[in-house]
Amino acid sequence: MSYHSHQNPREPDDLLVAQQDLTQVRAALADLIKNLPYPVKPMEAWQRPDGYWQSTPRSYPDSPGWSEHEQKEVTTLRERERDLAASIVTHAFWEHIALTDLPEARSQLKHTRRGDGEGREAQ
Repeated sequence: MSYHSHQNPREPDDLLVAQQDLTQVRAALADLIKNLPYPVKPMEAWQRPDGYWQSTPRSYPDSPGWSEHEQKEVTTLRERERDLAASIVTHAFWEHIALTDLPEARSQLKHTRRGDGEGREAQ
């Protein structure tokens, strides 16, 4: 449920939309990176030496790196994520929330979705 009290108004729709967009962008970015080769730049196969930072050796195959398109896509999503996070954190709505209530209000926003003009708990 949205964070409401007699002192705190309901989250504005633009804030709810920004939070939903941020959640979607973060999911898209995580999914994209998960499916990209492990290094950004092309890299020859290599093996981690025994006892390096973990006790078991591990081999890594040749990697083509990320294409120019993939790099641009990641950059675009990261910039969008940064811009949305900044718009949420600096939104005027937070000025009306008591400092002691901000963490709870922010947590509630993260779990609220927009629907029919009212905030509802995300499923």
